[in-house]
Amino acid sequence: MTLTPDIYQRLVMAKLYIDENYHQTIDLTVVARQAMLSRFHFHRLFRQVYQVTPHGYITRKRLDKARQLLAENKPVVEVCARVGFESVGSFTTLFSKVNGFPPTHYRNMAWLKKQEAKAQPKRFIPHCFMEQFKIGEW
Repeated sequence: MTLTPDIYQRLVMAKLYIDENYHQTIDLTVVARQAMLSRFHFHRLFRQVYQVTPHGYITRKRLDKARQLLAENKPVVEVCARVGFESVGSFTTLFSKVNGFPPTHYRNMAWLKKQEAKAQPKRFIPHCFMEQFKIGEW
């Protein structure tokens, strides 16, 4: 199947639907049907355009939002529910696999980084910026 402007537009609409509903259970067969494509063609074309499978995209979207919420010091159980994972165990396992450490550790590191930025803000300004605007001389 050729990627015509019409098909590309349908894929974009499907992606936007996923972007708005990532926190809910998403049936990709329904999404493919809404894009007026078979599940097979939807999967193949989505991957061709976005370089990731639809399921992989949903997972990435959920984990991105989870990192954001954890950085805001939200509890892991709340984050898990808000981003659409069905169990804390599966969320923790996947988060740890992708990020290299569990969500609680990520949340604690983000909190410590914010505290350090408050205590020593100059450490978080790029050196070239400090040089250009002579920030180190304050």
